[in-house]
Amino acid sequence: MTEFPEYENYTYEYLEYGDFEETKAEGYIQKEALHIVSVVIYSLAFVLGVIGNGIVIWVTAFKSKRTINSVWLQNLAIADFVFVLFLPFSIDYVLRNFNWIFGWNMCKLNSFVCTVNMYASVLFVTVLSLDRYISLVHLSFCQSFRSVRWAWGMCALIWIVSMLLSSPALIFRETVQYQNKVVCFNNFHDEHGHTAVVRHIAMVLLRTTVGFLLPFATICITAILLARRMKQSSGVHISSFSRTVTAVVLAFFLCWAPFHVFSLMELGIHYSPYLHPILIVSFPLATSLAFFNSCINPILYVLISKNVWGILKKSCMNIAKQSLRELNHSLSATESVSIPVICSPEEVPASSTV
Repeated sequence: MTEFPEYENYTYEYLEYGDFEETKAEGYIQKEALHIVSVVIYSLAFVLGVIGNGIVIWVTAFKSKRTINSVWLQNLAIADFVFVLFLPFSIDYVLRNFNWIFGWNMCKLNSFVCTVNMYASVLFVTVLSLDRYISLVHLSFCQSFRSVRWAWGMCALIWIVSMLLSSPALIFRETVQYQNKVVCFNNFHDEHGHTAVVRHIAMVLLRTTVGFLLPFATICITAILLARRMKQSSGVHISSFSRTVTAVVLAFFLCWAPFHVFSLMELGIHYSPYLHPILIVSFPLATSLAFFNSCINPILYVLISKNVWGILKKSCMNIAKQSLRELNHSLSATESVSIPVICSPEEVPASSTV
């Protein structure tokens, strides 16, 4: 554990949103209300994310035919599922007024896992959109290279890249004792303040570029090209896919754009203290909204699919029928054991002896 660093060495994200100073009563009430809203959104994302992504993993792994699309969806669901599984740590952190009780190692691991699955989720959404475009427009490429084994190789590459991009969390994430609390934060500690600023700027720019701008541009470009191809060719009928892509682009933009905008604004605290109160108010809501994207993905990609609904209904009916059969069998066996054979006083069983 380290001592409390200089002001420019810590960031707002996953922290107490930047305010370690004494505040007036009304200012704290405002912050407390924002924190309650964040906890509500985190909790909702956790419940919906666990259920939704759990269903997606179950369907793609055990109930559907192994295809390239099912590989994309399964890995996307795994990324979102692991991400939401770690949300209780953030919920506990906020509920304890940003007092981290899980130790130095867990501080690093929690941030690393969340960042890995943030990158992986965004990259899988991008690859899925790009692959759908290629499979519908460039058929010759699909026949030559596109296969389930190729899809699993791409998934492995995405996980490796996501881990490499998330490695700064293992380096800079630390805990610090401040007053009566232990804070888990990004500490860009260095004897030279300029180096700390450069590290902070480089990490934010990398996350914004690879985790938002490039994926969002790819999704938008593929959607535009696909729409143009639909107008030019009457043989391409993908109305349901077009609606799904539009919904994904909108959800992706609405959930992640505020977080990355305020992340870029955060860089200004090294030069302008006036952004401090704005970020205190904005970052809790922006972070919550970004986290909520992990429970929207399964709804957009899978749960609105008629095929998946058919699989779920069929599976639920089979489970219900099997449960009813077992219950009926159990009741029948119980009745046959519990109901005795009644004989009249005059009747003596044939097997009895006097």
